[in-house]
Amino acid sequence: MRLSLLLALPLLLSPPADLTAAELKPATRKAFDRYVFLVEQRLQKTNPEFLWFRHLPAEERARVLQRLQSGEVVTEKLLEKDAGKEVRVPDGMIHHWIATVFIPKADLQRTLALLQDYDNHKNLYKTEVMDSRLIRRDGNRFRAYMRFYKKKVIGVTLNTEHAAEYVTLDPKRAYSNSHTTKIAEVENAGEKDEREKPMGRDNGFLWALNSYWRLEERDGGVYVQCEAVSLTRDIPAIVSWIVKPFVTEVPKESLYNTLHFTRVGMQERLKR
Repeated sequence: MRLSLLLALPLLLSPPADLTAAELKPATRKAFDRYVFLVEQRLQKTNPEFLWFRHLPAEERARVLQRLQSGEVVTEKLLEKDAGKEVRVPDGMIHHWIATVFIPKADLQRTLALLQDYDNHKNLYKTEVMDSRLIRRDGNRFRAYMRFYKKKVIGVTLNTEHAAEYVTLDPKRAYSNSHTTKIAEVENAGEKDEREKPMGRDNGFLWALNSYWRLEERDGGVYVQCEAVSLTRDIPAIVSWIVKPFVTEVPKESLYNTLHFTRVGMQERLKR
């Protein structure tokens, strides 16, 4: 038994690539695109009052508002349905979360400037963003690079590129829609033989990410809301111990951290 454990130890500490390998199939991507279409269709309909908690029943809305005013990041798991039915995702999983935070004394324009400062995201979100830079800006359209790192059982490094567009509705409200144009898992990150795995032919920890930001200046500060929809591989039993922490915990945790550090970063700027 002792010998068996010793032989199994290298596998537990450093699982071979072929054990966790996955492939993004056309049917998986098609299901994600359909889900995203449904989300965006709903968002277009609710633009006049686009903060999600404003649509809650009065008592629940008051509780959420109180939590936000006390400095909490309020998160909620969402599920978009297609004509009343769940969207089936073959060989994949969709993760849909929304989070909101309130930043007292902030204003809309400075909060937008913080979010658009992609060169500084590596400092603002340093717990998960190892590197970042603005690739190109064309008016209110941005293209940015971010290198993500996350550790759950094993560490995963991703080189990602994002396309985002910002729209100001009026002096007090704005929104931004962002989607990944590239996600490449990095093998041997930081080493001389570092390389990117082929996109869609990796461990499947993140295949796509869409983010929908909503900002409203109100009540002496700014409410910042982010709705995130991501696509990962499914969870086969043989690699459940490796894959499950990423696909079940990371989407919510990363969104929470993003809103938390947006609030912290904005508060630091307000002190200057």
